[in-house]
Amino acid sequence: MTISLTPNQAYDELIDFIASGTTPHNVIAFQPSEEVKLRVAHLIDQEKNEELSPEEKNELDNYMVLEHILRLAKAKAYQYLTQVDQ
Repeated sequence: MTISLTPNQAYDELIDFIASGTTPHNVIAFQPSEEVKLRVAHLIDQEKNEELSPEEKNELDNYMVLEHILRLAKAKAYQYLTQVDQ
């Protein structure tokens, strides 16, 4: 099953989330849409089977950058909350 997304959908979701204003709790709870999760899982599966096109490899790399940024933001939000609670 192939999941087709616009190239920037994951970016758009994250940007919309940030632009709408947020709290540390919301940052920790943020999850990408099911469509994005399915697309990333599909690309990872294809990568494991060495079936990625150069464009798909680039797409997967971009998702991994977003994932890294999101993990850093969640860690910082958690750190902020633990400092506020002290």
